[in-house]
Amino acid sequence: MGMSVIISAAGTQDAEQILKLQYLSFQSEAELYGNYRIDPLVQTLDSLRAEIATDLVFVARLGEEVVGTVRGSADQGGIGLIGRLCVHPRLQGHGLGARLLSAAESGLADQRSATRFQLHTGHLSESNLRLYRRAGYAPVGNATGQDGVRMILLEKEASAAAYVTSA
Repeated sequence: MGMSVIISAAGTQDAEQILKLQYLSFQSEAELYGNYRIDPLVQTLDSLRAEIATDLVFVARLGEEVVGTVRGSADQGGIGLIGRLCVHPRLQGHGLGARLLSAAESGLADQRSATRFQLHTGHLSESNLRLYRRAGYAPVGNATGQDGVRMILLEKEASAAAYVTSA
């Protein structure tokens, strides 16, 4: 009998596992852009702990192992900012990213009163763009990240219906 993946709020005890997962998961993005200094690969454990203390951070667990994560915060204008969505490479393509995204959206709407969601991804990251489009996000602009990667900015209204996955 297989184990189910459970999504829950992260605690500071999860910081090391999250950082290791983030490093592993963003290797393919770094390769895609030829840039191994992208923000998720240079984040420190202390800065991640600070995010866990102040932001909404969710993890997906398979038993005791953290196999996915996403973060959310809200700005003064009620925009929920979602970032660092990642899933362990061996579990990608099974709907876990969509479940994590939905958890971040729900948490931001319920706990931070977000009325709109915003996220970004690299312009070459087709699988990420497909996920976000299926979840109801639309491109609203471009920007260049501090790491030099051209990003596509996407948004959706908090009330916008997204697809439901059973994964």
